[in-house]
Amino acid sequence: MPDGDTLRCTDGTRVRLLSIDTPELAQKPHGASARDALRAVAGRGTRLTLETDVRERDRYGRILAYAYDSDGRMLNEEMARAGYAVALVYPPNVRHEARIRAAVAEARAQGRGLWATDGFVCAPRDYRAGRCSGKGRR
Repeated sequence: MPDGDTLRCTDGTRVRLLSIDTPELAQKPHGASARDALRAVAGRGTRLTLETDVRERDRYGRILAYAYDSDGRMLNEEMARAGYAVALVYPPNVRHEARIRAAVAEARAQGRGLWATDGFVCAPRDYRAGRCSGKGRR
């Protein structure tokens, strides 16, 4: 697993989980925590069902999808509910925006995952843009 919002399939295909954003691996230690949380629910050999939205691939060639485990749980939503992701929605892929935003709000209110620490003091997109300094702090 490259990070907390990207899956790598056994055939090498990369899948970017829609509507969530997790800390980058370089955002230590939070990036590794998010990746490990995704590994815990979708580790090697896990069979997943993918649901695409309007736009099916990003500019890097990754499949953009909502991923479901064999119990029908949406991993995108589970990562948000566990407190390892914030909502990041790019129209036209908005099918499950309300579910994701509700899961993020629940995790934040309950202090789950990275909300229990300073994990989201620097949003992942701000980190990528170089707008943060230190260990995830502004």
